Amino acid sequence: MNTIGSSGSLVTPEVWEGREMRQALANRDISDIYKLLRKHGVSQRQIAAATGQSQSEVSEILKGRQVIAYDVLARIADGLGVPRGYMGLAYDGATAVRATEHEPSGSPAEEDETVKRRKFLTHAAAVAMGASVFGAEEGEWMMSNAQTPAPSRIGMTDVQQIQAATKALRDLDYRHGGGTCRDAVVAQLNWARQLLHADCSEHVKQRLFVSLADMHSLAGWTSFDMGLMDPARSHFGKALQFAKQANDDSLVANVLYRMGRVYLHYQQPNEALKLFQLGQIAAQDSGSALTVAVMCANEGWAYGMLNRPDQVEKMLGRTRDEFARADLNEEPDWVKFFNRHDLHGMTGSVYDALAEFTPERYAPLAVSETLKSNQSYGDNMQRSHVFMLGMQATNHMRSGDVQQGIKVGRQALELGALVKSARVPDRLRPLQLEAAKHTMNPDARDFAEQVRTFREARSV
Repeated sequence: MNTIGSSGSLVTPEVWEGREMRQALANRDISDIYKLLRKHGVSQRQIAAATGQSQSEVSEILKGRQVIAYDVLARIADGLGVPRGYMGLAYDGATAVRATEHEPSGSPAEEDETVKRRKFLTHAAAVAMGASVFGAEEGEWMMSNAQTPAPSRIGMTDVQQIQAATKALRDLDYRHGGGTCRDAVVAQLNWARQLLHADCSEHVKQRLFVSLADMHSLAGWTSFDMGLMDPARSHFGKALQFAKQANDDSLVANVLYRMGRVYLHYQQPNEALKLFQLGQIAAQDSGSALTVAVMCANEGWAYGMLNRPDQVEKMLGRTRDEFARADLNEEPDWVKFFNRHDLHGMTGSVYDALAEFTPERYAPLAVSETLKSNQSYGDNMQRSHVFMLGMQATNHMRSGDVQQGIKVGRQALELGALVKSARVPDRLRPLQLEAAKHTMNPDARDFAEQVRTFREARSV
């Protein structure tokens, strides 16, 4: 029995069109779906690999365990190569993320996310430490094939076109948020991946790997910015593979840094720290002082969220030392964003994390650093400006300067309305909570309600 269809599905397309299978799909009866796959010669191991589940989970489902979490159903559909519409899953990924936010602790969705984090860390460690790049793991991170014809032979001009497209789309992301460009990044990426099949010199192939890694990294970042966690993880996984294939340690560190930032956003500092530490190994091997500085700063942020001030100061000290050693003219393009203004912003973020635990000591430091950062932002970095304004406003309030916090916070809301990013309402949550604490101040109460209304409108 042929169990691998030409499209990459576990079975031939005809199997999905069978009456029993279509009925099971329509009913979202995963147990029946798996039983029908077994009848067609698909093993439990193959089902587990395709859907990201363990074999024990697959076995439990075959015995009748129900699957009801939307994100799990969507992942099963995608993993099996089934159109989501067959299972009535006509919704976007951001909705799926929000739908599972209110599931009780210990739910299947929560357990699956833990498994996903562990799998990505394992994958990252394997790639970063020199495992085979295009071996057995590749299928888990594969994207769908594009249809637009590509040239049969390519040169550096073709690679430079990919680089130019990535730069233009990244500029849009920085300026207006991932919602303005994510689909364009994915579409461009689907075309660019076809160039892997073209004839070219070894030098061109190496640069192509670098360019594809960078574009996959951007696709992962813009997916994350829109709350699409599973696509983000898949793109970052492929970015790691291409960066390692290109022997570009700095780019490996870049991808690990960005995936670590994803986990920081979702309040998983321990998971983030593991990725930052893996990235630090690649950063050291790259010889780029600025790359090392970025990894140290983000390790400091994770330690701040863990309330480890001793480690925070150590990491901030190393960040400043490495930054002072860096030659910006010689550093890789991806890391050149980390200038003196961003150094202040990262330092402010670290102190903001510590201010959650000891506001009287660290909130004034966070204000000082974020203020320096905010004075430098232009229209080309609006999203970062929103984040830093919100952080500065929160720490003004923690320091007792409520009116100044309200003033700066309103600037954050005004600018945030121009940015298409699912992270904006999340990053403004601490500002809402801090304003709401000042119950005796009518301006603060009104402002807390204003932030709440803004966040709810942007979260729909």
